[in-house]
Amino acid sequence: MTNFTITLDDEDLKQARIAAVQQGTSLNAIIRNFIKEFISRNQRYQQTTDRILKKAEASTFSSAGRKWTREALYER
Repeated sequence: MTNFTITLDDEDLKQARIAAVQQGTSLNAIIRNFIKEFISRNQRYQQTTDRILKKAEASTFSSAGRKWTREALYER
């Protein structure tokens, strides 16, 4: 593992440490879990985007040259 340094407001650090103790964990564990979840969310987002783009590319839908205006699309 690699160490890194961040700069926090003193009061924020104090509050975070208190919250970690109340949850029965360490601030280090909370930050580590946050970073892992951040990475996981980003990967899921990228995978979802890739699947949508592949489906769009494989689609056989054709507008047959028709163009729509925003107003026409939202007419009621």
